[in-house]
Amino acid sequence: MIGRAVWRAIGQIGDPRFARVLLIGAGFALALLAVLTWMTGLVIGWLVPDGLGIPWVGEIASGAGILLMAALSVFLMAPLASVIIGFLLDDVADAVEDRHYPEAGPPGQTGVWDRIVDALRFLVLLAFANILALMAYLPLAPVAPLIFYALNGYLLGREYFTMIAMRRLDRRGAVAARKRGSGAIWLTGVLMAAALTIPVANLIVPILGAATFTHLYHLLEDRRA
Repeated sequence: MIGRAVWRAIGQIGDPRFARVLLIGAGFALALLAVLTWMTGLVIGWLVPDGLGIPWVGEIASGAGILLMAALSVFLMAPLASVIIGFLLDDVADAVEDRHYPEAGPPGQTGVWDRIVDALRFLVLLAFANILALMAYLPLAPVAPLIFYALNGYLLGREYFTMIAMRRLDRRGAVAARKRGSGAIWLTGVLMAAALTIPVANLIVPILGAATFTHLYHLLEDRRA
């Protein structure tokens, strides 16, 4: 079931509505990168003014700052992607349902304010959970990647599936549907979390994730019917 959902999502990657979401997401990522680079430069300049008169100190500090940003981007991409998809999820889900599930009819539309609140709430939850997990990464370094994937897989799967399900069910019904398919939802979330750590590819992963969870919702509901 998971393979079928992923394959169908990949097969629709050329959809113009997917391309629109990708352009918005890429623009957001580039803007964020520019802001982070600027802020990192300010901090380094404040901590190491003019290299303190020591040769190469400024260059070394700048290089360390770039490496730090690269490392942090791995942990920040998941929550940032969730915010993007919180606003653009309907575009992706509509494209998937129009092509693969026209018999489902038009979904009920979640209010804009509800989507904003849900996206920001999830951002805070995901960031807080990952900050707590950082304390486990050092003493459990050999299994730190597994902790990262398991945690973010659970949180991403939980949020994405719930947002998709709430297009057609109330919140209680969406939670019940998520519990029925919890294993498949978690594994799909783990795949998404792993893909989000791949540079460049992580720009399109939120789109494929939304499409995959749309398929997964319909496949789980069809199996239950």
